[in-house]
Amino acid sequence: MTAEPVTEPVKAMDPIDLLIAVEDASDEAIRPEYIEGMVVVPPHPDYQHNDVALSLVIQLREAGFRHTGVCTGFRAAQGSTTWSLVVPDFFVLHRRPSDLDEAYRKAHRGWYSADLLALVGEVTSSNHEVDSGPKYRTYAAAGVPVYVLIHRKEGKAYAFSDPVSHEGDDREASYKTKCEVELGLPLPLPAPYPALDTSALIRD
Repeated sequence: MTAEPVTEPVKAMDPIDLLIAVEDASDEAIRPEYIEGMVVVPPHPDYQHNDVALSLVIQLREAGFRHTGVCTGFRAAQGSTTWSLVVPDFFVLHRRPSDLDEAYRKAHRGWYSADLLALVGEVTSSNHEVDSGPKYRTYAAAGVPVYVLIHRKEGKAYAFSDPVSHEGDDREASYKTKCEVELGLPLPLPAPYPALDTSALIRD
């Protein structure tokens, strides 16, 4: 498998069916995503990537945010039309999924509604352009209140908040507020979240 994200133009097909077909055609275990009309196959994460994500999830849980998790799929839609399918490295939910949320997940073959997301986080691998571009816009367009980006190539951590979407053009969606720190420094997050300790994210 290539180290770079694989993208393919999408034809007229339900995105969930498309991703199932991509998974079935792969010789390796993958979890593709559908972002800005493209299929994106993220590279397999290395140990440090997963260690960073786990460190941040633990901090959020210890701060009292019980409904956190990793590597779960979420669907953003307009009416009955799916316009993105994303698998954030870590997340915080507004609440525990209800029976209705579980029924939604079953109906959409493994994808929860993106409306559940209160915070998402990505830790870059070789696909840092996807996390800082298409995924940034996708999370903003979905109205996710906070996006945390750990940019390992730049050695920086970002917290984006106050999403702004532009009706009719999701690729113009953005966040009004940005906080940026060097890895190793505390990353302030909007209330009610704690500042995240990024000192553990420095490679030993």
